[in-house]
Amino acid sequence: MGLIEFLILLIVAAVCGAIGQSLAGYTTGGCLTSIVVGFIGSYLGLLIARNLGLPELLALQIGGQAFPIIWSIIGATLFTFILALLNRAFVRRRP
Repeated sequence: MGLIEFLILLIVAAVCGAIGQSLAGYTTGGCLTSIVVGFIGSYLGLLIARNLGLPELLALQIGGQAFPIIWSIIGATLFTFILALLNRAFVRRRP
């Protein structure tokens, strides 16, 4: 995988992470956080899909690697929702 493919992969992960965060209604940071959420979402989404026996939907081939767009968005939404629940449970709000 070359530099251009890696940059495209980062952009796609950032977009998927940002969409997942907006669907969950909670944001944890900026662009770098969206990239991390997108990558974690893709692994989480693929894990769920493989355990349920579901196919990869809309997999984008970047540098010989498949990046599942739909499962990444679903996984990023679930991961962001879990982060939001943990944040609300452990962080006390000051008046």
